Amino acid sequence: MKFTAAQIAEILNGTVDGNPETEVEKLAKIEEGTKGSLTFLSNPKYTSYIYSTNASIAIVREDFHIDQKISTTLIRVKDPYKAFSTLLEYYNQVKLNISGIEEPNFISESATYGDNIYLGAFTYIGKNVKIGNDVKIYPNSFIGDNVVIGDETIIFPGVKIYSETIIGRSCIIHAGAVVGADGFGFSPNDIGEYAKVPQIGNVIIEDNVDVGAGTTIDRATLGSTIIRSGVKLDNQIQIAHNVEIGCNTAIAAQTGVAGSTKIGKNCLIGGQVGIAGHLIIGDRVKIQAQSGLGRNVADDEVLQGSPAFGYGDYNKSYVHFKNLPKTIDRLNNLEKNIK
Repeated sequence: MKFTAAQIAEILNGTVDGNPETEVEKLAKIEEGTKGSLTFLSNPKYTSYIYSTNASIAIVREDFHIDQKISTTLIRVKDPYKAFSTLLEYYNQVKLNISGIEEPNFISESATYGDNIYLGAFTYIGKNVKIGNDVKIYPNSFIGDNVVIGDETIIFPGVKIYSETIIGRSCIIHAGAVVGADGFGFSPNDIGEYAKVPQIGNVIIEDNVDVGAGTTIDRATLGSTIIRSGVKLDNQIQIAHNVEIGCNTAIAAQTGVAGSTKIGKNCLIGGQVGIAGHLIIGDRVKIQAQSGLGRNVADDEVLQGSPAFGYGDYNKSYVHFKNLPKTIDRLNNLEKNIK
């Protein structure tokens, strides 16, 4: 799909400096711009590229001063980075603007769905499923019995959503995610064998949640595993049974959260963090990558290490830790001198 400079300027509330009929059909980084592409200049260290890029249109700041010959049509806006992000979002909406029901698929007679939905080929929709308006479910996805999916949610290819799961509005669940599989519940007997504890709860995902590719969210043993509104989960994360994650918390890839832990609002959790079960983590907590957490955490703490402790204390301790061999040698020499 092609857009003119005038059309883009209207979307961004910007002004055109150059030919308003210049057309673009793709996006590019400024140093890699080619004819027919749109780019932007936000970071001053890339300014030289504005004079050499082959991009047809570039988004620049309102007060950008041209001091060399330039062939690119400019669109002047208050904030080029924010404007380009707006365009990316708009472009993504256009790209994902598909609807209709492809064949083959299976839709239970008791399932209901709203207007303007998309069901990709080889999707399975179970009994009593309720799907809202403008929902997109891509090919090879499984939607189990009694699942509810809110308006404008996108389910990408190969997602498996087990029975009784409830998903809110405007969520995005990426390829290969599994929502509602059994929690890791087993009871040992006297001879060391394990009997499975039935997992009869569900998963509740509230509005505006993103779930990354390959992430797994287990159903509760009883009650619900709950992902609150605005939570962002990266790829390959494990959320165990009966976990609750507070609003607008973001968790990076390969983190594991054990059963029944409660994580507060607006937390930031780095990659490969391990969080033990039955903990309470406060609001606005920050946990650095590869930390291991085995205790409750108060609001606003910043943690690092395994086991994790205060970020500042960790950095001070690390200075001594990396010098530990030299310190040991000094102690040994002092002991010899004393003797």
